[in-house]
Amino acid sequence: MISIVQVYGALLLSALGRTLLMTAVSLIFAMVIGMIFGLMNVGHNRIFNCIGTVYVDAIRGVPLIVLAYFIYFGIPAGMQGIGFTSFRLSGFQAGFIALSMNCGAYMAEIIRAGIQSVDRGQMEAGRSLGLSYGACMALIVVPQAIRTMIPSIINQFIITLKDTSILSVIGFPELTNVGKTIMGNTFKNLETWAIIGILYMIVIVTLSKVAKKIERRVNRGR
Repeated sequence: MISIVQVYGALLLSALGRTLLMTAVSLIFAMVIGMIFGLMNVGHNRIFNCIGTVYVDAIRGVPLIVLAYFIYFGIPAGMQGIGFTSFRLSGFQAGFIALSMNCGAYMAEIIRAGIQSVDRGQMEAGRSLGLSYGACMALIVVPQAIRTMIPSIINQFIITLKDTSILSVIGFPELTNVGKTIMGNTFKNLETWAIIGILYMIVIVTLSKVAKKIERRVNRGR
C-alpha cells in the first residue's frame, strides 16, 4: 500500500481534486435548477406545477448511470444524426450535465420541502403589507427556508460526491477511474481499492462533521 501511495500519490490527489471540483460545480448548478423547479412546485400555477413534477419524477426515475450514458453517447449521436457531425461531449461536460440534472431534481424536493416548512402566516403577513408574491418569496419565505435546508444541502453534496464514481463509465478521470488505472498497472486490487475507499471516507466523514456542526448552529439560532 505504501508503494502505491509513493508512486501514485500525486495522481490520486489530482483525481480527488477533480472529484471535488466536479461535485462542487455540479452542486452549484443543481441549486439553480432545484430553485427553479422547487419554486414551480410550490407556486399556484398548474402548468408550472406540472412541469416541475414531471422533471423531478422523470430525472429521479432514471438511474444516474443511464442518464450519463444518454448524455455522453445518445445526445452526440442524435446531434450527428441531424447534421452536426463534429458535435462531441467530453467526459467532464457529460458528467457535469448528468450530475447537475440528477442532483437538481433532488435539490428541487429539498427546496420545496424547505419552503413549505415556513409557516403560511409569513406569506400572508408579507402580502398584507402590500408585497407581491415574488417579493414575499424572495425577501421573507426563502431566507427562512434556507436555514432548514442547509443540512440537507450538505447531505446532498455528500451523495453527489459519491455519485461521481459512476462517471468512471464515461471516462471522466475521477477518483474511482484513476483507481481502476492504478489497479491495472499494479495488479494490487486490495491495496488500491483500500486507498480509494480511505480517501472517500476522509472527505465524506469531514463533510458529515461539518453538516452536524451547521445543523447544531441552525437549531440554536432558532
